Amino acid sequence: MKKLLITRVLPEANLAAARARFDVTVRDTAVGLTMVEAAEALQTYDAILPTLGDQFTAEAFVGDLRCGVLANFGVGYNHIDVAAAARAGVQVSNTPDVVTDATADIGMTLILSTCRRAGEGERLVRADQWTGWGPTHMLGTHVTGKTVGIVGMGRIGQAVARRCHYGFEMPVLYHNRSQKAVDLPARQVESLHDLMGAADIVVVTLPGGGANTHLIDAAALAAMKPTGIFINIARGDVVDEPALITALQEGVIAGAGLDVFEHEPHVPDAFREMENVVLLPHLGTAALEVREAMGQMALDNIIAWDEGRPLPQAV
Repeated sequence: MKKLLITRVLPEANLAAARARFDVTVRDTAVGLTMVEAAEALQTYDAILPTLGDQFTAEAFVGDLRCGVLANFGVGYNHIDVAAAARAGVQVSNTPDVVTDATADIGMTLILSTCRRAGEGERLVRADQWTGWGPTHMLGTHVTGKTVGIVGMGRIGQAVARRCHYGFEMPVLYHNRSQKAVDLPARQVESLHDLMGAADIVVVTLPGGGANTHLIDAAALAAMKPTGIFINIARGDVVDEPALITALQEGVIAGAGLDVFEHEPHVPDAFREMENVVLLPHLGTAALEVREAMGQMALDNIIAWDEGRPLPQAV
């Protein structure tokens, strides 16, 4: 029986399915593998089911490796050096598709919460500081009809765009490095800064790492409208966090909604201190049926590897 390491606790249905077929070890911690621990795991286990925070950097793929597959739990895999894995003969897969709608829903949650000051209002009520309704009390940004700019028009970007267009009558602009054919009314904008300047609400849905690291920098944020709302449901490293903090503090943009952070679970104190920022603890796919589907997809890739078949979701 092949030895399988699962680097975080998965839903019970996934663990039961894994144990029915493999000799399973589950790490009971929320802290990811360090590079040294990842290297040791690659030499100890036949298969690994990793996730965000596990440091499978190039330095981990050294020595006599036993592992043949990394079946990542999540669509993003910037914590895995795929090129180094390939050189070492380790196959890598991820879990696209099943995360699309849930992540897009969180995008809409952040759009509405940030624009309508929902987080600030909820804190006001909980603190028993609400003094009553008034015509000018807690005025926010009206969402319906505003222009949304999507940075990265992949599966999740298109799902956000559909919700914005069909649900809130929002004109849709998008920036994508390659030409993209989409099945809804939307206009591709060649320049990132032109998109940032034209949109009322900017939503980032790009993969993390590589050339996308700090793509949203001070210059990109400066291109936004002073009334602009910035939303990140991609990866934290896509955004230059100090630049975003400065843009918010100095009124370069009006607000931000963030589900991801560059050094999770660390969140800069400056974000917590600002009322115009909505903060979520990486809830993008946090629904039981979604997480079970992700776990099963990862297991299906490990089973395919075990049976000598191509990985269905190879990256």
